[in-house]
Order: sequence, then structure tokens, then C-alpha cells
Amino acid sequence: MNILASQYPAHVAELQKRTKAVLKRENLEGLVIHSGQEIKAFLDDNSYPFRVNPHFKAWLPLVDVANCWLLVNGTDKPTLIYYQPVDFWHKVIGLADDYWNDFFDIKILAKASEVDKLLPYDKKAFAYIGAHIEVAKALGFEHINPEPLINYLHFHRAYKTSYEQECMRRSSAIAVKGHKAAKAAFFDGASEYDIQHAYLKATQHVESETPYGNIVALNENTAILHYTALDRGVPQAHRSFLLDAGANFNGYASDITRTYSFKRDRFAELIARMDSLMLNAVDALKPGLSYVDLHIATYREIGKVLKEFNYINVDVDTAVETGIISTFFPHGLGHHLGLQVHDVGGFMADERGTHVNSPEAHAFLRASRVIETNQVFTVEPGLYFIDSLLADLKQSAHGKMVNWQEVDAMRPFGGIRIEDNIIVHQSHNENMTRDFDLN
Repeated sequence: MNILASQYPAHVAELQKRTKAVLKRENLEGLVIHSGQEIKAFLDDNSYPFRVNPHFKAWLPLVDVANCWLLVNGTDKPTLIYYQPVDFWHKVIGLADDYWNDFFDIKILAKASEVDKLLPYDKKAFAYIGAHIEVAKALGFEHINPEPLINYLHFHRAYKTSYEQECMRRSSAIAVKGHKAAKAAFFDGASEYDIQHAYLKATQHVESETPYGNIVALNENTAILHYTALDRGVPQAHRSFLLDAGANFNGYASDITRTYSFKRDRFAELIARMDSLMLNAVDALKPGLSYVDLHIATYREIGKVLKEFNYINVDVDTAVETGIISTFFPHGLGHHLGLQVHDVGGFMADERGTHVNSPEAHAFLRASRVIETNQVFTVEPGLYFIDSLLADLKQSAHGKMVNWQEVDAMRPFGGIRIEDNIIVHQSHNENMTRDFDLN
């Protein structure tokens, strides 16, 4: 933890600087950031898994305690109102003695309903940041998630401090352990359900702790982009395996995808080609380039792969112009990564929140912003054989541009996605995924 402890002061100082600047601009005195509350299932006394407010965990690594509050103004020492009730029904998470404690004036809250005693009496110049609007109104806040303020925070969150980058390296290292365990389980002939548990055991996560629902897909299921069904049965034959899974460290996410073929076959050759394509896209991730332009260039490269493997019978220019590549690559190249797996700010041109639209032909792209130093991205090109999209293409005016016999032979394998997590530095790109020996 020494590295984190040494980097944390500069991280807090940067957050203080951002807070002071936006409060001055919006003529406010401070922010009151709510960690969140447990949400009960309808007609039930059980709660959904707690997910902390990302604005809260940006300041400190508290990700599993509801009913906490932060008071920050960019100048004074922030105040942490820490919820620590007396409760014999549930385990109470005691306040840890850790490297971040000295940076906060800590007050203990024993009853969640009494938090108003610890909040500013006059809240007219304070903004509430959180999900529980009715709570904010009941407490007397007039400024609730004001859009100009949120836009400013989201825009600047794309620039990761050294502390945040170190947290993301550790998150990636944890996820790589899970990916290696899952790969071994696949080649041992396990089911999707058992592969998932191999992953969770290796990462020491429970399902609610992963940054998103793991995609653990065998055979045809790899063509379902957000497949989370987890078949308990072992398939008659193992052909292909796609794992899209991440981990959390101090609230920071990793998001890694790998695809494998059970045999050394044509699908394995296609995976190797897509891996090379992905690494070339990583090399092209440079400060000053629009992420849209990188996506479009990679889209064209996938057209080349389709031509090389004889899945299309037209030249690449025609494939691009007609858009038939989108049948095989229907999503965007990647997205910002950080406190959330699809981190905020990806469509912002400036701190006022000016929106940069994705091109109409690439509507599913999750980032349109100019790439800059200290930003963190996923790069995840894919190539899939999706029955519904192929059916639409076959019935269209462009159906004759496809070599259907070659394409049909790939349907049982589903699809390919390969995804690495990248920190953009001024002189180079840091591929956290490959640095932890996941090839």
C-alpha cells in the first residue's frame, strides 16, 4: 500500500482543485456527496446489492458502506460522515485505520435518519450529489445534481491521477488472474457456470463485486454481445469461449475480454488475426486523435480481415461504403474506463458538457472525445457471426457481397472480441492487460 499512500495526497489535492474551481464558477459554497442507500426489492425486505455513488468513491476507497456523506468545498479539510450503527442483525463495517483517514475530518453517524444534525444548517449554497432525490429534498437541498456542475466533474474525471492509474493497474492484475483461471477451466471442458466460479474464486470477488455482469459464453453464445445466462450444462462439444470480465480495486474497474478456440482450427487463425488487429489499434491510440477516427480506421481494418478470410467477395472500399462490415462488427471500438466500467465524459468536448455526436453510421460508439494524456480506454474490436444480423444482410441488396458458405461454417463458433485496458501517456501507451501477461 506504500505506493497508494504516497500518491493519494496529490489525488486529493487535484479533487480539491477541481471542486474549488467549479464551486466558484457556479457560485456555490460546497458539495454534499451521498454514498447512497440500500434499495429494497418491491414488496420485499431484501435489498439489491449496494452500488456506491461514483462521485463519493472518487475521493476515498469506501465502496461498501451506505448512508455515508462527504462535505467538500475545495479549500477546507473534507468532512466524512461515516455510518457506523449499532446493529445485531448485520455485520457493521467498522472504520478502517488506513492511509486516507488523515485527509478527512471524520464524524461517526449512528442513526442514518439523524444525518441532518451533521450537515450544514443552511443548505441554500450547497449542492447535493447523489441518487436519492427525495432524501435530498427532505433535507432541504435546493441544488440537486445541478447539470453544469456535474458536467464539469464528469469532463475532468477522464483525466486520471497517478493514484487512480495505480488503482487501475491493480484492478487489471486481479482480473488477469481470473481470466487465466477461466481459460484453464474452458480447456478442462467446464460449463459456463463452472467457468464463472473459477473466475470469481481466482479474483476473490462475489458476483455483486464485479464491475459488471461477467460475459461467460461458449460456442454460439459468444455471438450474443451481452450474454449473461450462464448455462449450467456442459455442451456436447467445446468449440469456442469468450470471456468479458473485469474486477474492482478501491472502486476502480478493469474490463478485459478474451476469445479462445478449443482446437487449432480456422477459428483459432481468425482469433490470432483479430488479436494483431487489436494491438495495432492500441498503437494508434495517440493524444490529439479523435476516438471516432480511431474507430473508423479500425472498422476498415476489420473489413480487410473479412476479405482475407473470404467472408466477403467485394473490396474493402465497397464494404466500408455499403456498411456491410457493421453486420460483423456492430459495436464501438471501446470506451473510457475508471470509476465506472463505461466511465463518464466520453462524449464531451469541454467542461461545459458540449456533446460530440457519434457518426450516424457508428451510432453504438461509446466515445467521441479527443484522446488526451492520462485518459484510460478500453480497445475492443470484435468480429461476430450473429444470426439475426446475418439474416438481415442476406435479405438486403448487399446480400450477394457475402460468401455465405464460408460465413455459415463459422456460425457454430459465435464470435470474437479481444479487449485490453490502456493508459495513454505522452510518450507511449501503457497496456495494463498485457503487462500482467495475458496474451
